[in-house]
Order: sequence, then C-alpha cells, then structure tokens
Amino acid sequence: MTIPFRGPAGQETTPYLLTPGPLTTTPAVKEAMLRDWGSWDADLRAVVGSIRSDLLDIADASQGFECVLLQGSGSYGVEAALGSFAPKNKKTLMLTNGAYGERAIKAMSYMNRDFISYETDELEAPSADEVAALLKANPDVGAVFLVQCETTSGIVNPVEDIAAVAQKAGCVVILDAMSSFGAMDLSMKRMGIDVLISSANKCIEGVPGFTYILARRDLLEASQGVSHSLSLDLYEQWAYMQKSGQFRYRPPTHILVAFAQALEQHKAEGGAPGRLARYKKTAKAMRDGMRRIGLSPLLGDNETGPIIQTFATPRDPNFDFTRFYEGLKQRGFIIYPGKLTKKPSFRVGNMGALDHDVMAMLVDATEATLKAMNVKDLTPAE
Repeated sequence: MTIPFRGPAGQETTPYLLTPGPLTTTPAVKEAMLRDWGSWDADLRAVVGSIRSDLLDIADASQGFECVLLQGSGSYGVEAALGSFAPKNKKTLMLTNGAYGERAIKAMSYMNRDFISYETDELEAPSADEVAALLKANPDVGAVFLVQCETTSGIVNPVEDIAAVAQKAGCVVILDAMSSFGAMDLSMKRMGIDVLISSANKCIEGVPGFTYILARRDLLEASQGVSHSLSLDLYEQWAYMQKSGQFRYRPPTHILVAFAQALEQHKAEGGAPGRLARYKKTAKAMRDGMRRIGLSPLLGDNETGPIIQTFATPRDPNFDFTRFYEGLKQRGFIIYPGKLTKKPSFRVGNMGALDHDVMAMLVDATEATLKAMNVKDLTPAE
C-alpha cells in the first residue's frame, strides 16, 4: 500500500505520476468527476460544444477547421486520423524517430494503406531537407505524418520546417501532437498543419478517456466513406456531432466534464504560453537536480522538449530498474521505463499538476533510492 503524499499546492496523490500520461491532476479536476451526467442531457451537450470550441481556439484553428472528439486513447485518434486522411490512391510519408511513429506505421500496415517511411535515430530529429528530397523523388506521396514531441526520448521534431516543404509538395500534413498540444508553440494556420491529434490526459491535464482530432473542414467533408472502421470513422463522428451535439456512441461523461474543468485551469494559467513556462521550469529543475546527483540526461538542453526527460541507466551492477522503480514509488513517485531500443534509459515526465517543489522532492527521492540500492557508479551504461 502506497501512502498518500501531499504536494505543494495541497493536492494528495498516491503517488505523483511522472509519466507521458496519465498525469497528476488537480483536486478540482478530480472533483469534477463526482457528479453523474446523462449522455443525452442538454448540459452535457453544452460541455461537448464548449470543449470543441476551446480546442480550436488553442490550436489557432477557429476558421475553416473542425474538432472531432472520439472515445479512446491517443492511439485511437492516430489510427482514426490516418484511416480518414491518409490517401488510398497515393502514398503517405511516415516520419519516425521513436515508438509512437512506429506505432503509426503499424496502424498503416493494418489498414493496408500504401506508405514510405523515413526513419532517423531515436535521438536525432528528421531533416526538412531530407523530407523535401524524398517528396521530390516520390511524387505519388499525398500526405506526410510526423510526431511533434516523441516521448520515446523527449525529442522535439521541427514541425514547422517539415510542414512547409510538405505543403510546397502539395501534401496533407498530419501531426501527432499528443504530448505537445496545449503547452508547446502550435498554430495550425501559421505552421501549415492540416490535421492534429492529441488526447485528454496530456498537456491540458485532464484524465484518460478520449482523444480529439482537429482537421480542415474540407478534408473532413472529403473523407466520407474513406475510413476503414465504423467506430473510428471521423466523418461519421463529426457529422453526428454537428447534427446532435453529441457522440455517436456512449460518451465518456465523467472524463468530458473533468476535461472541461482542466480547460478552465489551462485558461487561468495563461493558456499554452503559461503552461509552457511552468513546464520549462519543472524540466530545468529536474535536469539540474539529476545532474547534481550524478545522473546523465540523454539529450542536450536544446534538443529535449519540456514534456519528458530521459536519463541514462547507471552502469553500476547494483542498479536494477525494477528495484529503482519500486523504491521511487514507495517514496511517492511513479516514472516510466525507457523506450529506447539502443540506449539503456528511463524516462521521467514533468508535465501535469507539478511544480518546482515537486521536482526537488523527486531529486531527493531519487538520490535516496540509489543510496538504498548501493548504486555508486552513475556513469551511463553502454
């Protein structure tokens, strides 16, 4: 049994979630789920409409774009978007430098959609020049897919540069903004993003249960009959929402009202710029503290995003990730194992209802856990 820990803002958590999602949420978000809602009630329909409008505003996409909410995790949203907008009569260029790009490629394989892939190392961002060369050599490509913040390592990919060359080649730009939307700089209009996918339990700081897809209205209208799936058909979901204000199938009622509360908190913090400022502070506090005790970040300060930090596994033979994980959990923190295939590592998220004081507590807990494991050599493992 894990004991409750009281955070600097007074919230109790058992324990703090330092993962790419779900996240630590505020008491107000949790409390929003204490009331039951009717799935067809006018009050819930108003919540759904407000969420859709707010998300378009955050994305700078109020004119000419639509927002579709869909039950399920972010991966459902990615598959739904690819199923609706990856062309059947052309190829899609799939960019990948981590597990989430690979998952999107796997979804394309399940759908039997034609694609080519451009893979870079997990610690290397794709090059816009390379993308331009690939598009020139493959004029039958009609769409480009990429991830903004690849939480395999925490690296941030150059979305605006890649979108520019994709648009120049006449391609639809499909962006997985799962772990970036709501905090990092992202304007669909300015950056040339045609389709954006994210999830309730990321930078808006809601809880898991639905994903959302923002897309150009003309693309949605043209996607009628394109999807490979009944449940993931974005055109049908959108058309039904336009007509009724509600989901086609049973909505995640409690998750929606929690998200509406999270959106109010997002506005109160100053929107995406305010949230980004806090995330940058927590990321710096974590990285500086981990360096102080001898752990090594895998990415440089200018390469990593403000969402999740990846650290090299110590080479000390006494280090065992399972023991390390359990030791941190007993001290009030849940982290993620590494997803890198080439570098032994572990990941620590800094998004969520967290602040500088929580990061200081984390660093102290990490130092105490390593000491209890008798880990002395923190040199990165090969």
